[in-house]
Amino acid sequence: MGLCTSKPSTDRSIHVSYPQPDPPVVDGGGGERPEASSADESLTSDDQRTKERAELENVKKSPFFPFYSPSPAHYFFSKKSPARSPAPSGPAGGNGTPKRFFKRPFPPPSPAKHIRAVLARRHGSVKPNEASIPEGSEVEGMAGLDKSFGFSKHFGNKYELGDEVGRGHFGYTCAAKFKKGELKGQQVAVKVIPKVKMTTAIAIEDVRREVKILRALTGHNNLVQFYDAYEDSDNVLCEGGELLDRILSRGGKYSEEDAKTVMIQILNVVAFCHLQGVVHRDLKPENFLFTSKDEDSQLKAIDFGLSDFVKPDERLNDIVGSAYYVAPEVLHRSYGTEADVWSIGVIAYILLCGSRPFWARTESGIFRAVLKADPSFDEAPWPSMSPEARDFVKRLLNKDPRKRITAAQALSHPWIKSSNDVIKVPLDIIVFKLMKAYMRSSSLRKAALRALSKTLTVDELFFLKEQFALLEPNKNGTISLDNIKSALMKHATDAMKESRIPDFLASLNALQYRRMDFEEFCAAALSVHQLEALDRWEQHARCAYELFDKDGNRAIMIEELASELGLSPSVPVHAVLHDWLRHTDGKLSFLGFVKLLHGVSSRTFAKAQ
Repeated sequence: MGLCTSKPSTDRSIHVSYPQPDPPVVDGGGGERPEASSADESLTSDDQRTKERAELENVKKSPFFPFYSPSPAHYFFSKKSPARSPAPSGPAGGNGTPKRFFKRPFPPPSPAKHIRAVLARRHGSVKPNEASIPEGSEVEGMAGLDKSFGFSKHFGNKYELGDEVGRGHFGYTCAAKFKKGELKGQQVAVKVIPKVKMTTAIAIEDVRREVKILRALTGHNNLVQFYDAYEDSDNVLCEGGELLDRILSRGGKYSEEDAKTVMIQILNVVAFCHLQGVVHRDLKPENFLFTSKDEDSQLKAIDFGLSDFVKPDERLNDIVGSAYYVAPEVLHRSYGTEADVWSIGVIAYILLCGSRPFWARTESGIFRAVLKADPSFDEAPWPSMSPEARDFVKRLLNKDPRKRITAAQALSHPWIKSSNDVIKVPLDIIVFKLMKAYMRSSSLRKAALRALSKTLTVDELFFLKEQFALLEPNKNGTISLDNIKSALMKHATDAMKESRIPDFLASLNALQYRRMDFEEFCAAALSVHQLEALDRWEQHARCAYELFDKDGNRAIMIEELASELGLSPSVPVHAVLHDWLRHTDGKLSFLGFVKLLHGVSSRTFAKAQ
């Protein structure tokens, strides 16, 4: 049975999963989750350090270490910065990789202090790197924790356990095969998590949530397949290697066409997760595996250990993820599914140019770069790339999550649409959130949004046409609440139907007794914030205002405008709305029109005062 020597049954929880990637990740509050250097957990700390140093030296000899070159944010580097060092010789340096290589590798940066504290609270009061596996009497001391998951314990009846294939801080992974049935002989991966490592209630809940998420997301082509849950969950064993390995074998970067193929698969699976109400929170090349070593092999997303369920309009606040891929709003402790899209943008940047968009020597420095610095698109190879490719990455890496495109919207971007692959744009969660806001808007704002929707270009309308078609309009070209209900039931997984769809239907209840045609749907489902991120936003807004001035603008008293906006009596309307109206005729000014498009409330004005 190879290195899988832990005792079965009561002192461990097994769930069949995927091999754990090697690089450390931020867990639970952002701390590192380092990989163990040996299968022998009885080694003393001195022996471990000696073994780790020896392994580090072996890694340093690799021509591909330290993997990616940093992005040229020059003001973060001193004159002796590794980013200014000459490129090394070897395979990585001779395949067209950008020349910003380290002269010597640096060890992974340590977690920031505030994240260490959160990690300690999550997994126990010890420091992350000093955590040990409790034994004997220590195990008895944790008897108060309920470590019974309610799964079947007859794992051996169905699977034959094989050799260990990977080891992490919280468990290890073994190969296994089905013993009988239609799948007899088929390989799977078994993720083994010793229960003695579950020293807090949060750690136990993390395991429960990971199994629940894998159950909820089963069935997508780009996800590891979920089979059973005993005191385990199991997935297909991907033998093709990590996306990270494939990047390195290509000299650090992909061609635009090959990058599109990879991005389409990543965007598809992430859009699927978001529709089901799941945010991954740790997207990076190491967490995508190829099913085979063939060039056109399928990608599978793995490692849902940091994933969580998120409801419409809900914001998460714990800092998790991997430093290079973490979104700015995660560091601000208020984020949703948009954070995954930022991580995809970082992956896209790396695929196309071989460099990280944000880099520093320490984790705190990386966070500062993510918050303050802009990724470089001026140095090679970016000037030689298509304008569509640059625009695609920029729209994924917008620091304002409201202006960032969604995973489904990214699949309708002109750069992706130019791919040779057949692309199906999935149903997007953002459509329902925008429709909900539209239905609650004043008649004045609805008129402004209708004027703005008439200025959209063919490319900008493409996504809305795809979404409208997915709602399967009636023969007369309109949709109702029944159409929305049917579409959601069709595209949601069985596990998510009861928990997600009632929320959506309740928020769109105003459609119960009316129908919406495509023209009104465009007004309801367009994102003003996303349009504002475009270079041509000013042109859109001016054209829309001219249309609004002809058809929907009218003289209005400030008090009536305040009533239209639903402002509370406590808001000093003459002070805050005086620039919304033209003094010549009392109609809405251009400034007032733009503010109206964004939507306002008493809370908005309270913040502004």
